[in-house]
Order: sequence, then structure tokens, then C-alpha cells
Amino acid sequence: MKIELKIAGQTYKADLSKGIDISIPLSPNGPRAWYVDPISIEPVVNDQFTGSVALGGSVNFRHIHFNPHGHGTHTETVGHIDEEVLSINKTLTRFFFKAELITIEPKPFAGKESEFVKHGDLIITREAIEAQVKSADIEALVIRTMPNSDSKLSQNYSNTNPAYFEPEALAWMRDLGIKHLLTDLPSVDRENDGGKLLAHRAFWHGGRSGDGESTITEMVYIKNEVSDGDYLLNLQIAPFENDASPSKPVLYALSI
Repeated sequence: MKIELKIAGQTYKADLSKGIDISIPLSPNGPRAWYVDPISIEPVVNDQFTGSVALGGSVNFRHIHFNPHGHGTHTETVGHIDEEVLSINKTLTRFFFKAELITIEPKPFAGKESEFVKHGDLIITREAIEAQVKSADIEALVIRTMPNSDSKLSQNYSNTNPAYFEPEALAWMRDLGIKHLLTDLPSVDRENDGGKLLAHRAFWHGGRSGDGESTITEMVYIKNEVSDGDYLLNLQIAPFENDASPSKPVLYALSI
């Protein structure tokens, strides 16, 4: 299925039969962070019912225990850091956006230390992002970090101090008009930053109208063969009444 669409006065073409799924499935072997145990998927078993065909039941009927921030690809709202737990199911009401995919290698920090950045931390700076972004009319930015391997599909990030963003990088995105950030990192902030969450706050608490509709998506995976450039993003979520939801972002290459 091929479509034509107009974005900011420019007509583009996209082939909807060639979507690039950049989500990581929720599974017991999937990636996790924030000290959570692996996902558990177990059949419901009691005196009257067995929720497993393999165990003699009539249907498969299983409990799934997971954390939307700690397991797999997920999308979160400003409710993640506000007293009011805003529902992503109510605030994300559009699902298609012009996006740009860029690739960045985080660099070791060697500047002035503070409680949220230390020497040797791998960080992504505003300058690094600004040098890569080519489109001025995007609503979504997808960032693939290097090195990039399929270990991201099963990584346990807890207690590893993964790479993260300096707050100025997200403030710059906000000022550019980017409403949706997608990254393959487990968080835009340092694993241990004293609870500051400065990058999250720089993106959401800048006084911009429409912040309630903006999202951050973490733990995506973009294969190396996917080229940097402009895409149509379909940002799919599960309809949880929660500040975050498992999500399934899909990219479609755009051509003129």
C-alpha cells in the first residue's frame, strides 16, 4: 500500500507495506533496567481452571507481570515526573509524525563534574545532535547510538551507568519543536543522578504549550542497515491509563 501525504506544504510518498518496526518485544529474555526482575508470563492455574493447553487446559490464559518503564520499548508522558499521573492513553491522541533518524556515538565526559555527571560517563551533547539533524520541520527525532548490536535486545542495564543525554540537548530539541524523542537508551538521564531527572525536565518543563502531548520513547532498537534520514513515524501504544505504556514505533521511509 503506497500513499501520498503533505507535511508542512511538501508532498511525500511512503510505502506502508515496508514498515520498519523499531520496538523490542516484551519477553522474559528482553532488555530491562531500573533493577526490575525479568518479565514473567505464567498460566493461571487454580482448582477450577488451567490456563495452558499444554498442561491440559482448553485455552492459554496467562498472567503477565512487567513494568512499563523497566521492560522493553516504552513511551512515557510528562506524567512520569509530575505529581499528576497523566494517562498516555488520553494525552497521545495523534499517532503519525514526520521523524528524522540520526546516529550518534556518545562520548566520555571530561568537563566539570556534578551530582548528575561524572568523568568517564558516556553522554550525548546538544552539539552532537545539532550537527546531525538536517530537517527543521520534524515533530519526532529518533536517535540510534553506537556501538549498535543486537545485544540491545536482551541487555540488563541495571547498575551499568549507561550513556545518557545532557539536559541542554533536550532543551534544544524542545525549542526546535520536537515533540517526540525516541532513543535506544534505557533513559535520557543518568542512572543515578540524585533524582534530578534534568533531561526529562528540560524536555517537558520548558513552558512550551502542548507539553502534555509530548513523549519520550526509550529502549528502541534500530538495525544498522536502516539509513539515517526522514521517515513517517507511526507511534503505537497499548491503551493503558498510566503515565507510560509498552509501545511499537514503526518507521516508513519518506520520498519526494
